[in-house]
Amino acid sequence: MPRATAARAPAARAPRGAALEGLAPVIARDTRVLILGSFPSVASLAAAQYYAHPRNHFWPMLSAVLDEPLTTLAYRARLARVRAHRVGIWDTIVACEREGSLDADIRNALHGEIVRVTTVARNLRAVCFNGGTAARAEPAWREAGFATLRMPSTSPAYTRPLAEKIAAWRALTAFL
Repeated sequence: MPRATAARAPAARAPRGAALEGLAPVIARDTRVLILGSFPSVASLAAAQYYAHPRNHFWPMLSAVLDEPLTTLAYRARLARVRAHRVGIWDTIVACEREGSLDADIRNALHGEIVRVTTVARNLRAVCFNGGTAARAEPAWREAGFATLRMPSTSPAYTRPLAEKIAAWRALTAFL
């Protein structure tokens, strides 16, 4: 089974004006659906794990959508189960300047290149955008020929009920 690319743990807090680097993409040759967030939170950068903030709905949502006990598994095991469903995870922004975790505070963003994904994930069919900031990259992915889905944010700052988020996110299963 393909392994996730290991991510080194960048500094969770950078001095004002210092660049933060995001996490390595979790993609494999057989990835069919890619979930793109905006940029990792302070908690995610500190843990070197996607969606590490305990109040983020990402892992409970994906657990329900994939019918997998992801929330009960260690991070590496979660990624293995996600990859087994041919789902990848990355962010639209790969480096930026930001204090705190709010997308509104992102400055000098460097965006990930589509070709970085498509050279690995040759079976990619759809790209899901986790929230509005990530969805700003949708036109480029759609123009590259992929189905795109704008999903409600799993961030704890987006207060829509988890059940509503799960219902919307189930749309990604049509591409698995």
